[in-house]
Amino acid sequence: MTDDSSTLEITPQILLRAYACGIFPMSEGADDPTLFWIEPEMRGIIPLDAFHVPKRMARTMRTTSFRIRVDTDFGGVMDACAEAAPDRPTTWINEQIHELYRELFTMGHAHSVEVWDDDKLVGGLYGVSLGRAFFGESMFSRARDTSKMALIHLVERLNAGGYTLLDTQFITDHLKQFGTIEIPKVEYHALLDHAMRSSADFYAIDDE
Repeated sequence: MTDDSSTLEITPQILLRAYACGIFPMSEGADDPTLFWIEPEMRGIIPLDAFHVPKRMARTMRTTSFRIRVDTDFGGVMDACAEAAPDRPTTWINEQIHELYRELFTMGHAHSVEVWDDDKLVGGLYGVSLGRAFFGESMFSRARDTSKMALIHLVERLNAGGYTLLDTQFITDHLKQFGTIEIPKVEYHALLDHAMRSSADFYAIDDE
């Protein structure tokens, strides 16, 4: 893990090269204008071939009236992920991160999975796609289980598209229930190197 604030201008191209090397940026808070690079010694991943959907969530996915869409409101998902919450008074998503990831979206390297209640965005996630890896960045819920619904759909989409790595960066209790594990940096780099050798298709299944 590196903790030096970045003095180099970070472009979307530099950001993609960093992901390919196992590094990602964060800030100290939404009002902090600087970024620093992180490379955890232990990395959170969700093995795509061992993804576990709890029974209650499987039932929710079958019966919900919410609709799932992809890439229809990437900016709205980022904004929602950056919002303060009672258990999270601030986030690491600052103005520079907003700008960089919106540019990656325009380039086709960032995607959002969105949960909609009619015309209201009630949950979702966003992340970066590169090679056969997807790097999950952040998720949010404005209604019960909606971030979980977005994650379940994401994994279905990644499996259909030939992805081999879903990087969650860190591991949380929220993610553990889906089979998230921690692996050492050297093991992560082996998976990452394999994923960078070819490409995957985020749109292998039709949008819902």
